[in-house]
Amino acid sequence: MSDPEPCRMKHTEDTEEQRELMEVKEESEELSEVEEKHHDKPGEKPLSRSKTKNKFLKETRAKESTTCTQCGKSFTFKYNLNVHMRVHTGEKPFTCDQCGKSFNRSSHLKRHMRIHTGEKSFTCDQCGKRFAYKDNFKAHMRIHTGERPFTCDQCGKRFAYKKSLEVHVRVHNKEKPFTCDQCGKSFTQSSELRRHMRIHTGEKPHTCDQCRKKFTYKHTLEIHVRIHSREKPHVCHQCWKSFTQISHLTIHLRMHAGEKPFTCDQCGKSFTNKQQLNVHMRVHTGEKPFTCDQCGKSFSKKESLDIHTRVHTGEKPFTCTQCGKSFPYKESLKLHMRIHTGERPFTCDQCGKSYTQFAHLKEHMNLHTGKKPHACDQCGKTFIRSSDLKKHLTVHMKEKPHSCSVCGKSFSQLPNLHRHQKIHTGVREYMCFECEKTFIHVKHLKLHQRIHTGEKPYKCSHCDERFSCSSSLKTREMIHTGEKPHTCG
Repeated sequence: MSDPEPCRMKHTEDTEEQRELMEVKEESEELSEVEEKHHDKPGEKPLSRSKTKNKFLKETRAKESTTCTQCGKSFTFKYNLNVHMRVHTGEKPFTCDQCGKSFNRSSHLKRHMRIHTGEKSFTCDQCGKRFAYKDNFKAHMRIHTGERPFTCDQCGKRFAYKKSLEVHVRVHNKEKPFTCDQCGKSFTQSSELRRHMRIHTGEKPHTCDQCRKKFTYKHTLEIHVRIHSREKPHVCHQCWKSFTQISHLTIHLRMHAGEKPFTCDQCGKSFTNKQQLNVHMRVHTGEKPFTCDQCGKSFSKKESLDIHTRVHTGEKPFTCTQCGKSFPYKESLKLHMRIHTGERPFTCDQCGKSYTQFAHLKEHMNLHTGKKPHACDQCGKTFIRSSDLKKHLTVHMKEKPHSCSVCGKSFSQLPNLHRHQKIHTGVREYMCFECEKTFIHVKHLKLHQRIHTGEKPYKCSHCDERFSCSSSLKTREMIHTGEKPHTCG
């Protein structure tokens, strides 16, 4: 059984065409009557056919001019008014037999049908792109011609499309007609509101085909894909560092310019981007929004929490390419690599000795200043290095589980037992390359080498005299202080 809708559409079209033909026929008949009435008479000036026709049309149109009672719009013919009235009545007599969509004019239906037929009769001779509608084709051509016929009367900016100008004008008017019913935020375009709504709905329609990660916005997905492709299209022309996003390049360029436009109103410290300022403000507010679900410890930065969780998981994602040793932190790997490269960037300005870490240099400087910041809470003895304090604390420990199999002497730490056993074995594995003298312990070798190098890292705070070992410095300082710790029994 055939669908009745196409028949109804065809019947309505036929009726319209018949009505148009009848009006043309009536107009023609009336024109003939006028011509007969004004037929040339003897002694009268002939009336030309064209003048007669124009006069007739003028009179007829004036007579038939019809005005819409709803909006006051005027039309020449009643048929045009009838079509127009469908705007007010909502009548849509022309229905698509494919999708059921209705239209108030047959021409609109014909135009719509191209969606279903796939007909694209307008082809761009520049790029070969095809279009179903002429107006879309004309608008597309502006891409190639660079034509921007629509100008903003506020700022002079030009646009290729009228709709783009209308949206732009809202910037000047501060008009934001599209409002979110969830949070009340307003937008200049309906498309912006639709994208925003995904925040509330949780919709993530864009999926990465590499790792299946989902994204709310297409642009975010495009940026993410660069992680897999390793594409970094935005390049700094000062240092040639490249970035995946132009916003990251913009922030980076501020480093070269020394520009720090974001300033803390609490302490005056400035930052290159707003995010850094927001994170910094937590120092003043004490806010720590990122909490470890294992131990409850909180952090002000998410990356600090991510690093901390490796304590619980035992994850060590950073591996040395030289020896295969793994580390939980990137900074730890960088420090470790200096063992292989021999790099020692931190140098003592007193004796020229270099170190791989600043913390080691800081501890070394205590040798020159005589400062001993690490104190034993058991006996009050102080030490230059924290490692020395840790070793000392074993003296107070009653438990000594490590015993020498030769003499029975016990030790609280296994390394101490190993050092002790060398006394029995007589192994002197550390040799001086200057004089070939050998030593049981490495620290004894280091002290000995100062004889050859002339190094005297220990300086007397009273007379500027320098010494190669700390015990000599202690003896010297006793001379100045008058201290006599040794008493005759």
